[in-house]
Amino acid sequence: MEINRRTVLRTATGAAALVAFGTAEGATGTAFAATSSSSSSSSTASAYSLEFDPTAWSYDATNDVYYQLGKVFVTNPAATDYENLSIYVPGAYLTATKNSDGTTYTAKANPKGTVGAYSGRTAPIVIPVNTPGYAAQKPATTYSYTSVSQYLEAGQIYVWPGLRGKDSSTSTRNDAAPWALTDLKAAIRFLRYNKSVLPGSTDDIVLFGMSGGGAQASVGGSSGDSPLYYPYLRSLGAAMEDAHGRPLSDAVAGVMAWCPITNLAEANLSYEWNMGQFASTDTRASTTWTSAYSADLAKAWPKYLNRLGLRDEHGKRLQLTESSDGTYLAGSYYDHLIKVITTSLNNFLSDNTFPYTITTQGGPPGSGQTGTSTTYATVEDYIAYLNTSSTWVTYDATTNTATVSSLEGFVNSQKNANKPVGAFDGYSRGQGENSVFAMALNDPSHFAPLTRDVIRANESKYATFSDWNTDYGSASYDSDFAQKDTVGKDMIWRGNAYNPLYFLAPTLGGYRRSTVARHWRIRTGIMQGDTANTTEINLQLALENYGVDSVDFATVWAMAHTEAERTGDPATNFISWVETIVK
Repeated sequence: MEINRRTVLRTATGAAALVAFGTAEGATGTAFAATSSSSSSSSTASAYSLEFDPTAWSYDATNDVYYQLGKVFVTNPAATDYENLSIYVPGAYLTATKNSDGTTYTAKANPKGTVGAYSGRTAPIVIPVNTPGYAAQKPATTYSYTSVSQYLEAGQIYVWPGLRGKDSSTSTRNDAAPWALTDLKAAIRFLRYNKSVLPGSTDDIVLFGMSGGGAQASVGGSSGDSPLYYPYLRSLGAAMEDAHGRPLSDAVAGVMAWCPITNLAEANLSYEWNMGQFASTDTRASTTWTSAYSADLAKAWPKYLNRLGLRDEHGKRLQLTESSDGTYLAGSYYDHLIKVITTSLNNFLSDNTFPYTITTQGGPPGSGQTGTSTTYATVEDYIAYLNTSSTWVTYDATTNTATVSSLEGFVNSQKNANKPVGAFDGYSRGQGENSVFAMALNDPSHFAPLTRDVIRANESKYATFSDWNTDYGSASYDSDFAQKDTVGKDMIWRGNAYNPLYFLAPTLGGYRRSTVARHWRIRTGIMQGDTANTTEINLQLALENYGVDSVDFATVWAMAHTEAERTGDPATNFISWVETIVK
């Protein structure tokens, strides 16, 4: 395995079977035994080669960039329109001569060439995971310096792979999970297979993405070298060994995740506990079966959380306990969550001066749409606004610090539930994430055993409501879970592969069975209604509990579902962070 000790956390790879992720007591799932990573790539004759062609470089003389587009990175591609990558390299990192055709170049790596803090030997490789909502990432088809300039000027090597997603399936091909991560891992393996002819450090590969992209970057960072992916990688003819028969790795050094919509196994439950329990309209209106469903999901989440065994930075066990008001709004985990919210607000007060104008997000990230803008003359005016409906924030003007006292007050003021009950695994399979785990084109599937368990335990109660439909019952979940994909794996296997906590939490089956990235930077807009606060918080805690000592985490006040940063520009901050972790 190629990654060195300073880059990733080594993990055991014993032969014990793994159990299913996120299932409640009594739930069943698929187990598997680890298989050796030393098996070779597809032996079937193929028109595609894993060899990178060093004689096919193009050159942008104006900006001193060498690049190649459209290199298929597996020998048995399922989708050549997606399974290809582009690579962009600062000119200093290659020594090249023009070929007889007058347009292409033959180049070899120049380890002594330098750009900024890096050389041709040490330059990190950054890989975007631009997959909002778990959509596909289309590969580059034409060269554009503008889209990669900021990274190249900082001395980084930029690799842009195509990744399949929930929206790229065809009538003859299913691109649902875990194919996007399989494509990403195959691309990483391709880079390592060709490290002798490519500049840069394949020990220092860093993923970055937002929303569904941040989620898939997080899965990639936590599932390095997981045997769960081997059947998928082998089916594509990915590089499993180098030219000398030594196992290759798909682990990465670092992950930058903005607002990662992840931990989907328990996301329905956490959403209702964190936000849904404070809402009473639409699917949470008292006359609907989904209002009872919401309450049951909220009650189920603390039981799941308490089994995770998360601990704070002092080693204190974080748990939820019953409360006189609300659903489990007490305990050390509740106190930790309030502390995170308080820290976010105080960072905001420290980072900004008043008068201050807050503009709400008016559309999805990248839409250019903005909502309403309100200017607050003083901090006191802003705190008064926060306390409009109830007093949940107190402010000390002497120290310019605030104290948050209530999750309910925060949610009602700043983080309303904007998704229906069953926010991720929808009871009618109508949520976007149901398509992430589709079995075929236009065939969304249930994927969350924890949600199924809640439905199963309370089905007779839900049946007393006039809007209940038997199609929403647990049998529909069981039917979906039993189906197998083209490599013979069921929904439990696929769900495990897409859950970072499966690899990080000691109570789940993938613990210590993967190679986890050693460096993480997580940013989230604390006001987003897209997922619970607990999503990113639990990812941070699980990483730190695992032993990752480089987790840069912040929730950003007054921001929603976006590339949230306390100050500065997201790309600039990412580039600067990479420089701090590549030594």
